Amino acid sequence: MELESPTTVIHQNYLLLASAVALLTGFLLLYILILNSRKSTEIHRKCVDNSGDDGLRLTETDVIIVGAGVAGAALACTLAKDGRRVHVIERDLTEPDRIVGELLQPGGYLKLIELGLEDCVDGIEAQQVFGYAIYMDGRNTKLSYPLEKFESDISGRSFHNGRFIRRMREKAASLPNVKLEQGTVTSLLEEHGTVKGVCYKTKDGQVMTAHAPLTIVCDGCFSNLRRALCKPKVEVPSCFVGLVLENVDLPYANHGHVILADPSPILFYPISNTEVRCLVDVPGQKVPSIANGEMVDYLKTVVAPQVPPELYAAFVAAIDKGNIRTMPNRSMPADPQPTPGALLMGDAFNMRHPLTGGGMTVALSDIVLLRDLLRPLSNLNDAPTLCNYLECFYTLRKPVSSTINTLAGALYKVFCASPDPARKEMRQACFDYLSLGGICSQGPISLLSGLNPRPIVLFLHFFAVAIYGVGRLLIPFPSPKRLWLGARLISGASGIIFPIIKSEGVRQMFFPATVPAYYKAPRVA
Repeated sequence: MELESPTTVIHQNYLLLASAVALLTGFLLLYILILNSRKSTEIHRKCVDNSGDDGLRLTETDVIIVGAGVAGAALACTLAKDGRRVHVIERDLTEPDRIVGELLQPGGYLKLIELGLEDCVDGIEAQQVFGYAIYMDGRNTKLSYPLEKFESDISGRSFHNGRFIRRMREKAASLPNVKLEQGTVTSLLEEHGTVKGVCYKTKDGQVMTAHAPLTIVCDGCFSNLRRALCKPKVEVPSCFVGLVLENVDLPYANHGHVILADPSPILFYPISNTEVRCLVDVPGQKVPSIANGEMVDYLKTVVAPQVPPELYAAFVAAIDKGNIRTMPNRSMPADPQPTPGALLMGDAFNMRHPLTGGGMTVALSDIVLLRDLLRPLSNLNDAPTLCNYLECFYTLRKPVSSTINTLAGALYKVFCASPDPARKEMRQACFDYLSLGGICSQGPISLLSGLNPRPIVLFLHFFAVAIYGVGRLLIPFPSPKRLWLGARLISGASGIIFPIIKSEGVRQMFFPATVPAYYKAPRVA
């Protein structure tokens, strides 16, 4: 029998030892993999069971929406229909009771149809609106929306704001991938400059966090989050005093009525089968006191004599009934600070004077734009790409929103009474220009309706009014006094519109294609 050499024995021992070590290492790796798999499954199960766990929000929510008003509820429906998992947090889910947000222009109604939400105006006694009637110094003129090329159902809609919001919230809550929760969002959760979600208090006072790759803040004009996402410059040019007139017919059925009163406009429009909303504009931030009777005295002695005779009795009856409401009218140009993971929308982001009823049209137009921008982006966790898309949104929205915003601000200033002779001439010229009919009325009303929100059309018509006013002054004899008044009229018109355009952004409003952000996302229709 041949004995093995010591070298061979040592070599075999090394092989046995290496095999044992490899086997033990393999078992150890296998054990670790099984353990990690079990832990992962357990963590996922806990995330599903525990709504307060951060992991749930990160993996099971695509978008957090703060606020469930017109913008928030419509946005939740829209994104959910595209397959996004949406968590909506609203401070108060009871039906709102407001005196504004009650008139949806035809352009906004078309956007509502585009979003598939047109049935939200059904069953709430919404009234069709086909245009406006404008009153001044005992004269009036009717301006009809240019709806000839649309189906008969296309028009404006007026309604109780709360009923409209309730219908949209119900529609959102009915979708399986929408979680509608009552709670108050107290802050945004940020990590290295990127918004990762929100911190909020539930209805019963529990402090919770919710995580998602995209947080959209649309918590209205009183937003406490906007300062983190934009540079707010809120102005309050006036306040609305709201009344409801009952069982009265407007002089022009299914039309809004604007009375160019002194000191500022009065609005009438139907909001149900038997009710007409009246909004009395009071310039400044202070209104007469309701408690001590100053408001009743003001409405009866200053406002009532300027109301059309057909509405006078119902107006006084509404005052005597005593349900008088007030609301500050806010104006705030959009001035965003693009923030990864977050977006501002609705009145939290951009406000204009509600005289022209353009707020909901802007909000719904923004939602259509955002939906189309996000559709190609299947993974919202792709933060750099998402950030580019959101920055692009702020640029692409500008032409439409800026046109409606500028029109609201400019019209309000023109329609207000003034002791300045040049401003008086501008106001009279505007009424007479609209009364001419044809393109002189169709152009401005197409802007007002949201059917043709083009900045250049607004600019041209505004200065056409000014030039028309100067022409009236210079005919038949251009005296030095009239020439000077005409020059002041042009100067006054420039002083009205140019500051508004500047605040909106000249480049973004008229030349958006020159802004680099314009090219950061796919073109949308």
